[in-house]
Amino acid sequence: MSKLLVEGVGRTFPGVRNGLPTEALQPVSLAVADNDFITILGPSGCGKSTLLRIVAGLDTPSRGRVLLDGVPVTAAGPDRGMVFQSYTLFPWLTVRQNICFGLRERGVAANAQDEIARYWLDKVGLTGFEHHYPKMLSGGMQQRTAIARALANDPKILLLDEPFGALDNQTRSLMQELLLSIWESDRKTVLFVTHDIEEAIFMASRVVVMSARPGRIKAEVAVTLAHPRHYTVKTTPAFSELKAQLTEEIRVEAQRAQIA
Repeated sequence: MSKLLVEGVGRTFPGVRNGLPTEALQPVSLAVADNDFITILGPSGCGKSTLLRIVAGLDTPSRGRVLLDGVPVTAAGPDRGMVFQSYTLFPWLTVRQNICFGLRERGVAANAQDEIARYWLDKVGLTGFEHHYPKMLSGGMQQRTAIARALANDPKILLLDEPFGALDNQTRSLMQELLLSIWESDRKTVLFVTHDIEEAIFMASRVVVMSARPGRIKAEVAVTLAHPRHYTVKTTPAFSELKAQLTEEIRVEAQRAQIA
């Protein structure tokens, strides 16, 4: 059985203009295997974030269902760790306190919290910053904290909605390498939304391409680049071929979105 099954999930929003409803997502079906790293790629407004929110239990599908380990998803839960583009840290809590927030809520013992926090502080390169508050951190450091917080709860699947979109190019590249190295060592199942083609290829074992709104899955492209995956893979012929293929797929959909 797949770790995650999306079965015929669609989403239509009630009308806000002229009383007409908006179909954001056509029925979508997707199977994600255990330990897989899937990137969802598509033009702006194609419904990729809507799909991720439905998987997270933060939105309700108009049709279809989502199963995680065979259990229907009906609400948000600790079995799904979510990281957003914006820095959704609690500003009144330190880095360590943010990372331990979910653990405290679940009643995890203090000594276990300390051990888990130390592990993830080291993993994301924030050892020595555990007593800093979010306002004292750079954007990249805040997002590293958010990733550590999500992973500290040991979710079944990690969901990321354009998590590096607000970062400068250099920091974004470093964050891609950091997250990928964590996945290579911990093999957490990941669903990652992006509009950046290079990011989609570099991070993923499979790229899911979505059409312009109303979104549907247009193509699925396997990424067979070897692991551990070094940033220099972006200059290889194999990477360039994948980029050319996906660029054409996305270009067509971006043009359709503009016409619509």
